Amino acid sequence: MRLLLPASLVVLLSCGMLLPLAAPAQTKPITTNTKARNLWEKAQAQAKDRDFTKAIETLTQLNQKFPSLGEPYLLKGSLLKAMGDNRPAFEAYRMGISKIPLDPTRASDYYALGELAMSFGEYATAADSYRKYLKTAPKSNRNGPRVQRQLLNCEFAQKAMAAPTGPQPERLGEPLNTFRFQYFPALTADSRFLLFTGRPAADSGEDLFISRFAKEGTIGAPVPISPAINTPYNEGAGTIAGDGKTLVFASCDRPNSVGNCDLYISRRTGNSWSKPQNLGRNVNSPEWDSQPTLSADGRTLYFTSTRRGGRGQEDIYVTTLGADGNWSPARNLGEPVNTSGKDMAPFIHASGTTLYYVTDGLVGMGGLDVYRCEQQAANKWSIPQNLGYPLNTFENEASLFISSDNRRGFCSRSRAAEAGVKQERDRPVELFSFEVPQAVRARETSTYTQGRVFDAITKKPIAADVQLYDLNTDELVQYVASDSENGEYTVVLNEGRQYAMYAAANKYLMKSLSFDYSDKRAFDPLTLDIYLEPVRSGRSIVLNNLFFDTNQFELKPKSRTELNRLIAFMKQYPDVQVEISGHTDDVGSDEDNLTLSQNRAKAVYSYLVGQGVKAPRLRFRGYGETKPLNPNDSDQHRQQNRRIEFRIL
Repeated sequence: MRLLLPASLVVLLSCGMLLPLAAPAQTKPITTNTKARNLWEKAQAQAKDRDFTKAIETLTQLNQKFPSLGEPYLLKGSLLKAMGDNRPAFEAYRMGISKIPLDPTRASDYYALGELAMSFGEYATAADSYRKYLKTAPKSNRNGPRVQRQLLNCEFAQKAMAAPTGPQPERLGEPLNTFRFQYFPALTADSRFLLFTGRPAADSGEDLFISRFAKEGTIGAPVPISPAINTPYNEGAGTIAGDGKTLVFASCDRPNSVGNCDLYISRRTGNSWSKPQNLGRNVNSPEWDSQPTLSADGRTLYFTSTRRGGRGQEDIYVTTLGADGNWSPARNLGEPVNTSGKDMAPFIHASGTTLYYVTDGLVGMGGLDVYRCEQQAANKWSIPQNLGYPLNTFENEASLFISSDNRRGFCSRSRAAEAGVKQERDRPVELFSFEVPQAVRARETSTYTQGRVFDAITKKPIAADVQLYDLNTDELVQYVASDSENGEYTVVLNEGRQYAMYAAANKYLMKSLSFDYSDKRAFDPLTLDIYLEPVRSGRSIVLNNLFFDTNQFELKPKSRTELNRLIAFMKQYPDVQVEISGHTDDVGSDEDNLTLSQNRAKAVYSYLVGQGVKAPRLRFRGYGETKPLNPNDSDQHRQQNRRIEFRIL
């Protein structure tokens, strides 16, 4: 069974017989006391015979009867460490070192104590032990670079703990956290559904589960996501697109897989998930590929891979879904994201602007810490920043998720060590939630608009392409499809942006919608049903993304997005003829408004003709203030009356 439990939560412990045991640093007896010497020699013989339990019992007697002797504590610590009992090992090493003067022959013990202290967040003890190691170890020792790095980690951790970035994450209560292991939480953009990987028992395989949040904030019991997804193979480390309709997950050792663990994709229509498909060789490698995270529209995928050619043990890669429906060859994110260490568990925020991931390749709290970096330009990322304490601790951190509105975060953590649980990988893993501190939030906050797409005549739901453009850059930033069964769609919008959104389907007029979040107005989620008019004589649409200055008729540059959509429509339907009509509000004289509306309509006509649309297929006309959509009794209504329409002749 190849588990998908994040490697950040698994510590592989070497078998005891491969671990060096502490031995006397000198040949002379550790004491002249006969009873003490006899017990010491007895413990050494038991250790040599690999009877570690008996040896530890004998050493405990020595500790109790002759507490001033340091060597028995050190041998006891070595044996306990070999058995995987690290907390008692740490205590034994600490006691032993405290009783022995600085000794060059004890360099390995100083190093062992430093490593154990780091594993328990005992940074002062760790730093002291590492300094003693540097004083006593040969200058050419192989652990020197790591010790120097650990000293930097100690310094960083102590400062971070003195200045927490926010409150401690809180364990989620029932009905969650009822399994032995649950991890890799992910939310839909509307925060209605929580996806996570679960293993009900220690010997269970991994499956994907989903819980639904009610409007009042309570959460339902987790249920398996679908029998089409969960199988006797392990399915885990799932990610779900913002609209909840695209799922990517990792599964291991399936028939016809590319590597030992591959990424698979499934899409939801109505309430049914499709049969998962392997993402293929452009994405998967002969090695281990897992821990995916999808962009809000499900068209950009980041993931972890151990494939050859990376910078470290694990690296983060990215692939995008092309217009032809194929995923691009996966690309290593490179520096500064990937390091020479382990770079894992990426999470891309719904805004698409901020990437979170865990790494041990940067200075932090020790082990795997969570970092954030911001996208500065295409394929360029800022220097990663540590999230600080308490989101990072002395433990190995795992995946992190932050809601689209930047308010609530989720993570998974190992439960504190329990009696009888020695192996790190056997500790239960649970889901936690936290209020997102300002310094941890994504660069841009997101909201969403969602609703259903209908045929305007039959009122039946239809499958439509819903595309979102940034008007300032004319960049397509999201592309989703409404559900063919119920017409549902969800699109994520970022604060500080101005967008054009288009819903389009074959043989229908496109719907043009505009969202302006460039100032600090209300930024709440929107419910917006869309009705598409068939391409039929007499049907018309309002072009909401054509822009003019007041009393001017020159098209502003950000109108190009809409204009290019009109050109594409005219190419798609070469037999269609249209009227472009201009309309105004009632401010100003009738004559001026008629002239302004005529000139604005002509400006659109002239652009289309200039871009190759044949003039006989177009006509333009200004109607002034004679055909208002609403009474001219408010600023909002007047704005709606100032418009350009596109009507099929």
